[in-house]
Amino acid sequence: MRLKRMGFSTLLNCSYTQNCTKKPCVPNASCEIRNGAEGCYCNIGFSGNGVSICEDDNECGNLTQSCGENANCTNTEGSYYCMCEPGFRSSNNQDKFITNDGTTCIDIDECSDLSACGDHAVCENLHGGYNCSCKEGYQTSTGNPQFTPNDGTYCQEIVNADCHLDNACIAANINKTLTKMRHIGEPVALLQEIYRNSAKDLSPVDVITYIEVLAESSTLLGYMNSTANSAKDTLSNSTLTEFVKTVNNFVQRDTFIVWDKLSMHHRTTHLTKLIHAAEQATLRISQNFQKTTQFDTNSSDIALKAFFFDSYHMKHIHPHMNVDGDDIRIFPKRKAAYNSNGNVAVAFLHYKSIGPLFSSSDNFLLEPQSYDEAEEDGRVISSVISVSISSNPPTLYELEKITFTLSHVKTADKDSSRCAFWNYLPDTMNGSWSSEGCELMYSNETHTSCRCNHLTHFAILMSSGSSGIKDYNTLTRITQLGIIISLICLAICIFTFWFFSEIQSTRTTIHKNLCCSLFLAEFVFLVGINTNTNKLFCSIIAGLLHYFFLAAFAWMCIEGIHLYLIVVGVIYNKGFLHKNFYIFGYLSPAVVVGFSASLGYRYYGTTKVCWLSTENNFIWSFIGPACLIILVSIFKIVVRIQKVMT
Repeated sequence: MRLKRMGFSTLLNCSYTQNCTKKPCVPNASCEIRNGAEGCYCNIGFSGNGVSICEDDNECGNLTQSCGENANCTNTEGSYYCMCEPGFRSSNNQDKFITNDGTTCIDIDECSDLSACGDHAVCENLHGGYNCSCKEGYQTSTGNPQFTPNDGTYCQEIVNADCHLDNACIAANINKTLTKMRHIGEPVALLQEIYRNSAKDLSPVDVITYIEVLAESSTLLGYMNSTANSAKDTLSNSTLTEFVKTVNNFVQRDTFIVWDKLSMHHRTTHLTKLIHAAEQATLRISQNFQKTTQFDTNSSDIALKAFFFDSYHMKHIHPHMNVDGDDIRIFPKRKAAYNSNGNVAVAFLHYKSIGPLFSSSDNFLLEPQSYDEAEEDGRVISSVISVSISSNPPTLYELEKITFTLSHVKTADKDSSRCAFWNYLPDTMNGSWSSEGCELMYSNETHTSCRCNHLTHFAILMSSGSSGIKDYNTLTRITQLGIIISLICLAICIFTFWFFSEIQSTRTTIHKNLCCSLFLAEFVFLVGINTNTNKLFCSIIAGLLHYFFLAAFAWMCIEGIHLYLIVVGVIYNKGFLHKNFYIFGYLSPAVVVGFSASLGYRYYGTTKVCWLSTENNFIWSFIGPACLIILVSIFKIVVRIQKVMT
């Protein structure tokens, strides 16, 4: 056998002498003359006797053919090649190479690409790879200190831990989050991003931020115009599922400790904004179904059930929801004929645990017109449910009534249960409990059944004591009757002081203006105190009440000043005195109201009554001047008594 420098396999090749012409060699062998004799020998890269067999030689198993460090060997039929491991490249810049040409694998410096780690990150090159870490003031989206961008991790700004729910800080964080997510155009991808960020431990600022993002995104979630009709049903299903999972992060019991850290204003506003956004988004998404659909999904603390049907199926579909023993049903108005081209979407939402969050709010009241004493007289003792309907055309599916039966989270006296709904203004997102349009059908210690003539968020309240709606209505009627009698008497006084010249004097002038101020204040109170459905109109009513009541106090003070001047015997100019009385009586209240409105106009009017809000102590813009006038009047009385006694 003659050795040739053609690889290890050649040394193993041996052959029996044979006439290659008469009997051809096996595949992968060739006929050669060696040592003067003709025979079959295996080709390079194959091993065998050449006569009966020639098998592929595994060069990668031969250490003499190793590809070297940081490279992998791949065997092929009759040959092999080497490739560098991830993080390395060949010295000849070729993907594949063979070791006998001197090629080696060298480390790739990924950090030479300045954008390798993305924004706000630092790149560190490693042997065969690299790591990224966030710059100071930023953290990874997953919470891990190091990352590589190919797993979707990125650096985001750390929320200021010392923010203390400052409005400017919250607004800045919301804007940054919205900017970061603005590039996400697909509803499911957006919800997955919000879910991933809100699934971790949340701070109060995080709760506010992501609820604002959900509210801002509610329109996008229902936008599917670019989606083929055949795919809209599937996309709607997945979007609703992701949405429920995401909202569950904010309403599950584990987040209660975070909600409790929020002020009453932030808690009420953003809890209302969350359930409002959930109602609007689920309804918009449900409108994208292309065929009659009944879809339901749930998480630990929230459940959803959606219906979509056309007018052909209206008589046969009765939307309802039953979950955890709670049942809710809607009944449309009966129609003689139906529009064959119309369709209807109905969305039910069931919140298992958020009742205590509403209960802890200072706005937790039986009636919007109730006052602070109702805080302990009304507590949510059930789940919170909501129903929303959208039909095209709008008159196709009009609500006649809604009935629901909710189980109590704690046993309650059947006489203390009340049906209520969360009444709020969409522009302010501040709300309170009301029972208007709802009536109790049946109640025992464990369940309460109600009937309402409108849609919104419903719950069962427990009222302790004897106060309730009937008592409130009785007191309201008594108050209204008293004001009417007072207005009649004031009108008589004004007529007398104005038209009887025999009694005209400085004193009657003061009485006349005092009566006018009281008349206008009581009249505005009578007709406008409860007109809180329109925010602007309610604010104007509150401003007028603020002004006229302060004017009444001012003229009371003027009357005291006049009596003081009479007692001490001061000689004064009547015309000059009258001019200053008018300035003080009407201009000083206008200055107070104007200054207060410039500092906090949004505190004029509440969701309960059209009066000054108690938030941020704004009510002191009335109480303060009134108390000052009372103190001045007391001082003048003391002085007058001293004068009389001496």
